[in-house]
Amino acid sequence: MREPRRCKAVITVSLVPSLLDRLAEYDVTVLSAARSDEATFQTAMAEAEGLLVSSSVAVDRQVMAWAPRLRVISTMSVGVDHIDLDSARERGILVTITPVLSDAVADLVLALMTMLARRIPDAMRAVTSGRWNDVPFGADLAGKVLLIVGYGRIGQAVAKRALAARMRVQYVDSRSDLPDIEAVGRVAELADGLREADFVSLHVDLNAATRNLMGPKEFTLMKPTAFFINTARGGVVDQSALVRALTEGEIAGAGLDVLQDEPPRLDDPLLRAPNAIIVPHIGSATTETRNAMAHCAVDNLLMGLRKQACPFAVT
Repeated sequence: MREPRRCKAVITVSLVPSLLDRLAEYDVTVLSAARSDEATFQTAMAEAEGLLVSSSVAVDRQVMAWAPRLRVISTMSVGVDHIDLDSARERGILVTITPVLSDAVADLVLALMTMLARRIPDAMRAVTSGRWNDVPFGADLAGKVLLIVGYGRIGQAVAKRALAARMRVQYVDSRSDLPDIEAVGRVAELADGLREADFVSLHVDLNAATRNLMGPKEFTLMKPTAFFINTARGGVVDQSALVRALTEGEIAGAGLDVLQDEPPRLDDPLLRAPNAIIVPHIGSATTETRNAMAHCAVDNLLMGLRKQACPFAVT
């Protein structure tokens, strides 16, 4: 019997032993290499047929050029703005994602909306500064209008949670093949939705069409009592315009899980903007979700290496 041909894959994330065993079971030799160690990474890529990365690792044309045998890139994320998709298509390299984080991100969106509406950071500061009864009133979520910008898996998960909170939910999306959820309305244009919304939550990929999707004009259209949420990618927002909208009172507040630069400079004016809640890209950062993403990423890598159809293929 002919021995199976072993494949080599570069892994830039930490995997639990059971997943490493799974790769070994399918004759995959793991070449662990941190992207920060340029020489070691480049040497490993020269042998690699597969690559498993997180969204923090840029896979550009140069990286692909180091890997003449590369056939599949499995990213532990739903966003692919860190991967040069044009180069991958030119080379016929399969790119796969892990769309198993919708619930975790949607939970965070609801948490940020609640914190902003109920002014929870103000209430916490009141306690620690001895102002127990000096807390401004917040607002209910019930009855408020939520505009979801981008109605994919995560946007739909957010819609279901918002409906449970008795919010009025609308969405805007250029795609036509989207499922209907009862009591969720569609608006034709972003501008129309922005004018009516009490909350705006972004759930779009970062690409040429969506970069700086929210800029000075868009923030001006929002109500001064409205809140802005971004758990997508920092690049879909003109950050200077957001700072201005917050400091000049064009909007009431913002909840942000993503920024243009991560981590931000400590002198970034957004860190001092009024009523901005900023968390460090933790949308998928739950034990259950990260485990599911790792399993999905390994499965995708194996399917790509074995030339099997992958349901989470991008190209």
